[in-house]
Amino acid sequence: QVQLIESGGGSVQPGGSLRLSCAASGRDFSSYAMGWFRQAPGKEREFVAGISWIGSDPTKYADSVKGRFTISRDNAKNTLYLQMNSLKPEDTAAYYCAARVGWDFPTLDRTDYWGQGTQVTITS
Repeated sequence: QVQLIESGGGSVQPGGSLRLSCAASGRDFSSYAMGWFRQAPGKEREFVAGISWIGSDPTKYADSVKGRFTISRDNAKNTLYLQMNSLKPEDTAAYYCAARVGWDFPTLDRTDYWGQGTQVTITS
């Protein structure tokens, strides 16, 4: 069993930055592919970014965040990060950490563990 606890959400102005963290309990964190998803009110949950542990470029981003968000992981600390820069009002959502056993990125229907979410609000 893996527990995922997100932190780092908050309210910032457009153009600002936030860094989300996801602390994972349990063993074998390094063997999970990890990801971030988000869900805005009235909308479906969507993929934001993913990071695997295999391949020369083990990251993947949604087009809407490419170039602004950076996903990373620290296996020694069992922690996943999402650095979010140049934030826009449309980035407002609850952000969820996801873990999938194996090397393939988490998807909405192929995720083994979810965090409880952290709210990000972009407003002037």
